[in-house]
Amino acid sequence: MQLFGIGARGCWSFGLGVLAIFAFPAGAWAAEAAGHAKEVGADLPLWSVAPFAILLGCIAILPLTAGHWWEANRNKGIIVAILGVPIAIYLATQFATGYHHSGGELLQEALLEYITFLILLGALFVISGGIYIQGSLDGTPIVNTALLGIGALLASVIGTTGASMVLIRPLIRANAPRQNMVHVVVFFIFIVSNAGGLLTPIGDPPLFLGFMKGVPFFWTLEHLWPQWLMVNVILLVVFNIWDQIALNREEAAREGSQLERLMDNEPLRIIGLHNVLFLLGIVGVIIAKGSGLLGKGFGPQEGLMALIAVAAYLVTSPVIRQKNNFGFGPIIEVAVLFAGIFITMIPALQILGVRGGELGLDQPWEFFWASGILSSFLDNAPTYLTFAAAASGMLHVDVNQPGYLAELLKTAQGPALLMAISCGSVLMGANTYIGNGPNFMVKAIAEENGVRMPSFFGYMAYSVGILIPIFVVVTVVFFW
Repeated sequence: MQLFGIGARGCWSFGLGVLAIFAFPAGAWAAEAAGHAKEVGADLPLWSVAPFAILLGCIAILPLTAGHWWEANRNKGIIVAILGVPIAIYLATQFATGYHHSGGELLQEALLEYITFLILLGALFVISGGIYIQGSLDGTPIVNTALLGIGALLASVIGTTGASMVLIRPLIRANAPRQNMVHVVVFFIFIVSNAGGLLTPIGDPPLFLGFMKGVPFFWTLEHLWPQWLMVNVILLVVFNIWDQIALNREEAAREGSQLERLMDNEPLRIIGLHNVLFLLGIVGVIIAKGSGLLGKGFGPQEGLMALIAVAAYLVTSPVIRQKNNFGFGPIIEVAVLFAGIFITMIPALQILGVRGGELGLDQPWEFFWASGILSSFLDNAPTYLTFAAAASGMLHVDVNQPGYLAELLKTAQGPALLMAISCGSVLMGANTYIGNGPNFMVKAIAEENGVRMPSFFGYMAYSVGILIPIFVVVTVVFFW
């Protein structure tokens, strides 16, 4: 039996692993003795962070060194179980009583956050997979730039994953007559798959996790739009110049008019347009949750998002998903990996919450680059939470209280630090293929369509030459 690309044995392996991770401590949840103020992070040894570091290292290295083996979600599930189950058992048994928040309670909270996180990503993935842009646009520099600009806006509305999946295929078809379009896809990753998602919690996973931890829904839009505007405008200007030069070179090197070939396109038509209503439904649910209309507890938001995703899947013709080459493999991969990430990052978050001040970071520019560098090579969502916990610990904010980032924003230095962490985690996820989930997905789709994408380090040559100077400017203007 195959389930979304995972064999039956893989399903059992992953399922039992997640069950052991999240269900084992159930008995410990009731073991908390009221009135104890001691924090788990005060007694956690540094070695307890090792499974988290190892898992992130596997995500970064194994696709490069054991790519074929790592492709199987079953093997990812095995790694997750090996690293996650021992930490779950350790937290549940060693920190059951005598703490302000027991290990069992921390595990329970991680489970609920994991479910919410996965339902949002899954809903955006399913709904965007039902939207197909038929035909092709002119693959001219001005049209390409406009499409990337639209993607920058769309990324904050339906997420970087949703925007990337909706727009990458039309962009590739528009530029199909060109010999060299690698730079087009690279800038697409920079803008649509990363920088464009800076404005709302829907835009990128780190910001959604921040929303779950108490950041008001519109806080990112109110405080991060200048950084979003600067980065995306610079990237669009650089891209337009680059793309025009590349097209001019092709005009000089190839016979005939390349511009005429690019403008010889099919009529444009959007199929599955009804799914836009479902996307707006997801946005409405999240706004309602943030405004308190759905209460503060777990359940109503998640149930509504799941129902919207199921409805979108059922009313959308399978032909549309076939045209998009839609499959559940990517979201299953996210589910497997993040099950391990959410559990193994608990010790790191707890230690940083108590000892965050010992890192020596106290300035916004330091948090911007520290969170950004880690987000370049590790997953940017847990990186965001790690440094948000460090900032909270430094400013004596209890990371175990619900919505602790709302309390961080009430401190004098908290907003500046969280702005820096948010920008570093989201923007620098574009520095490598592994910095953000959509990066690899876009790369894979481009290669399926005949685009010879650069290697891991070849892509970094683009990011170091283009993005790093922009981030230096962002540092000087906003965080110095």
